Amino acid sequence: MEVYQGKLILYSCGDFLNDYEGISGYDDFRGDLALMYFAGPDPSTGELVSLAMTPLQMQRFRLNRASRADAEWLRDILNREGEKFGTRVRLEPDHTLSLLWD
Repeated sequence: MEVYQGKLILYSCGDFLNDYEGISGYDDFRGDLALMYFAGPDPSTGELVSLAMTPLQMQRFRLNRASRADAEWLRDILNREGEKFGTRVRLEPDHTLSLLWD
């Protein structure tokens, strides 16, 4: 994720719903996890004010809230990948994620 000139850019978001369940060999990529994005732009400028993300896990083609451990895994991946863009992700007490940027 990147905030460029106040605007949100999302990279490689993947599939929100997919049919990868049961396909082995790619478990490290965690295709069972998805994020639901809730962007809060300033209505007058379009600049990003906030971004909340809800981690979800797909099981039997149903989306459920992800566990805290899965939310922590997503946070760590997003922090690693966002470092070069000046973004960080904070895990909130309700297991949602919040984007922080410079």
